[in-house]
Amino acid sequence: MRWLLILMISALAACEPLPPQAPQPSPSQDTRATDAPPRSNADLRQRAEIAARNFVQVVETVEPVAESECRRVAPRMNCDFLIVVDDRPGQAPNAFQTLARDGRPIVAFNLALIASVDNADELAFVMGHEAAHHILGHLTRMQQNAAVGAVIFSGLASMSGANAASVRTAEELGAAVGARTYSKDFELEADRLGTIITKRAGYDPIRGAAFFTRLPDPGNKFLGTHPPNSARIDIVRRTAGAI
Repeated sequence: MRWLLILMISALAACEPLPPQAPQPSPSQDTRATDAPPRSNADLRQRAEIAARNFVQVVETVEPVAESECRRVAPRMNCDFLIVVDDRPGQAPNAFQTLARDGRPIVAFNLALIASVDNADELAFVMGHEAAHHILGHLTRMQQNAAVGAVIFSGLASMSGANAASVRTAEELGAAVGARTYSKDFELEADRLGTIITKRAGYDPIRGAAFFTRLPDPGNKFLGTHPPNSARIDIVRRTAGAI
């Protein structure tokens, strides 16, 4: 098992938590909103050092569990996770799952997300959640839904006699609608499997899911990408209680 960690402890120790911005639509994005007063440089350094140690420890303990669960659930899938850190400054806290060109699964965090969690349980839960997106094939399913939506919308536009530019616009709109069709279900599925991974790695998923209580609640918006926070916390509690 090998993993790449683009992270220098000294660099993170010099980093302070970044101010959160409005969350952008993505398969999975976690941000923290806070009105805490400014911290001293010494306090920021200590918090950054703790965050760095927590991150390294969480990667070392959660990654092998996620890979084991991946091989159990999807034995034909590439389960060799690559954990990376985006160290670009000025970004909103974010974590996401994607694929390398060779199909290797990537779980990415930025420094703002690492600095924003309150404890290792929250970080472990975020990592388990993102790994679950890959294990459950959500990225591929989302791409398939986007392709279907694009075909339907562009086809309807063509049948109505729209010009080429309007057909292309309809195709783009259809892809966006298709990609969002089951995104809430995907998030809840990832929360459930992420809970299992987190608990099997030795962390408390319920304590980890407290991360959601600091996120702006998306409610139940039509074509929203994330379900209500209450629904996410509920499925974590029910899953953890059944393990």
